[in-house]
Amino acid sequence: MNLFSGLEKFGLKSVASMQVFEEEQKEKKEMDTAKKETVHTEEEFLFDKKMACSVCDKEFKTKRVKNGRVRMLKSDPDLRPRFQFIDTLKYGITSCPFCGYTAINRNFEHLAPVQRKLVKEQISSQFKPTILYDEATISYDTAIDRYKLSLVNAIVKKGKASEKSYICLNLAWLLREKAATMPESVPGEKAAKAECLKEGETFYEQAYEGFMKAISQEMFPMCGMEESTVDYLLAYMAFHFKKYDISAKFLTSVVTSPSASRRAKDMALDLRNEIRAILAKQKQ
Repeated sequence: MNLFSGLEKFGLKSVASMQVFEEEQKEKKEMDTAKKETVHTEEEFLFDKKMACSVCDKEFKTKRVKNGRVRMLKSDPDLRPRFQFIDTLKYGITSCPFCGYTAINRNFEHLAPVQRKLVKEQISSQFKPTILYDEATISYDTAIDRYKLSLVNAIVKKGKASEKSYICLNLAWLLREKAATMPESVPGEKAAKAECLKEGETFYEQAYEGFMKAISQEMFPMCGMEESTVDYLLAYMAFHFKKYDISAKFLTSVVTSPSASRRAKDMALDLRNEIRAILAKQKQ
């Protein structure tokens, strides 16, 4: 059907084949195609930051996340953060490629003279530089190596229990994530994945025990976390290890805390209800 019949008298003979929405449909198709072709890479959310090592004084570059570019999607029940297009946890460590001094980003530049001496004697004297520091993006294997190196540094420099616990917590999260990417189509792969998860669970337990120790020795904030955040984290970790009485105690602290956010209290109430359901089922 010619929708434009009758316009011939105006000399517009070519309009008969026109489609009312043809251009709009074409433009929409082109836009949809453009959207599909946009592929974000991890590298575009990173930048090189120049650092001066607090131990050997040498300068080097380290990968950091462009905080203004990343968008947080959610956090796991144990507060493990999730960002779009990038796992920011992999970039939470600064490591000197020359002497091996390694620490959580926020702690890297804060080193007492006695700690510097300890790191020099027990880390730098043995450290062998590797190519792991030249990667455009950091793999899970490299990130895990760096966190382990930071844990050794924290032990050597006699760091706080909270610092060591926070490192262990991040190691547990990263090992879980690495395991999620590992195949298990053959027996050997399945065993390697199970070992990775087992190692992550060990670090998770170390983190729990360390934070339990830290709350009796240290002041808040702790590793950038306020008291209600640490209480909730410990509540979830205790829940994970089926220590429901301890978990309930920390959850009560969060729910009754005047400084805890509404979101933290809601999460605490949800977890408390989950514990009650489990205990009720056990009594049946």
